[in-house]
Amino acid sequence: MYRYVILLCAVAMQMCLGATYSWSVYVSPIKQLTGLGQGAVQIPFTIFYFMFPATMMIVGSYVHRLGVRKCALLGGLVFGSGWILAGLGRYHFILTVLGIGLFAGIGVGFAYMVPIATAILWFPNQKGLVTGIAVAGFGGGAALVSQVGGYLMEGLDFTPFEVFTHFGFGFLVTVCFAGLFMKTPKGFSASRATSLRLADIVKHRTFLLLYLSMFTALAAGFTVNANLKELNINLTVETGILAVSLFAVANAAGRIFWGLLCDNVKALLVIRLNLISQALLFIGGYWILNQIEGFLIYAFIAGFNYGGVLVIYASTVARKWGAENVGQVYGWLFSANIPAAVAPLIAGLAFDATKSFMVSLLTIAGMLLMVAFFIGRPLEAELGKIAN
Repeated sequence: MYRYVILLCAVAMQMCLGATYSWSVYVSPIKQLTGLGQGAVQIPFTIFYFMFPATMMIVGSYVHRLGVRKCALLGGLVFGSGWILAGLGRYHFILTVLGIGLFAGIGVGFAYMVPIATAILWFPNQKGLVTGIAVAGFGGGAALVSQVGGYLMEGLDFTPFEVFTHFGFGFLVTVCFAGLFMKTPKGFSASRATSLRLADIVKHRTFLLLYLSMFTALAAGFTVNANLKELNINLTVETGILAVSLFAVANAAGRIFWGLLCDNVKALLVIRLNLISQALLFIGGYWILNQIEGFLIYAFIAGFNYGGVLVIYASTVARKWGAENVGQVYGWLFSANIPAAVAPLIAGLAFDATKSFMVSLLTIAGMLLMVAFFIGRPLEAELGKIAN
């Protein structure tokens, strides 16, 4: 029964670690307080999604050797401290960049793989589903964070920087406490993991195709996530916060749904379905984003599709390279976040110049469709034998 304690603590950890998904809630207030533009205010978000995967690339290979509990505690300490530091951004925005971008990114890089690598070992026959559940909190937690953050700013007149400070202390305590319960199953030894060389893995055809696909899907999700409230410039503050919450809730639900789908459907089909679904939504934005109801539906579907990205590829890696090697291989694959994190910054700069996101959204839609059809035959040959 201890594995269910593991799963519960994993969700609690991820609910804190995913707080950066609520970033768009703070964009407008920070712009008003600092006078910065849309692109500049996206810098903490972009740096976070550089440091997070960069740290994970290194730590992923040593999760089991260092111990899942130690990684969780260290990650929680650095992550929470980063948000506390971000609260000092009221003196200079660079402190928010360092806190949420640099330190919080490093903290999540240490802690993020712990629930995934641990849960897959405890539930070897439901890799996709438990991966989805374990990381559902990463998306769902942002719904709670955005609602609480919005209430503190709108209802109690907190500044975004005061909100960062309060959240920082809460995140530090919660992640570290949940991390105390992390451990691998009895009889598991870190020596079971194969000693894989990065140079060999990155040359592997499957890895390269998955990397290309994941990068494109992440770029799409990041662009919407970071700029969500500005996709409709006529929104009230309350509607914008609701949209962020819908995105986050759908993100969590999508991780579970897509994870369950991965356990029962061929990997290539799930990957292509996810890419095409995102592309169609981006194209449809031309007609529905100007309506409040359409905008909210858009936010929900975007979150639902994006939630699948962080499950589909982890599950596929577990099948291709083995559950004991998920930490290192998925850690390397997760580096697709680094180039993808530039997408919301570019989209924000394009918005500053054109006052519209449609050029960015349609460009990304074209990329999604090209990748969905380009990877088909070669990836089918690589994944056909280990699809489900």
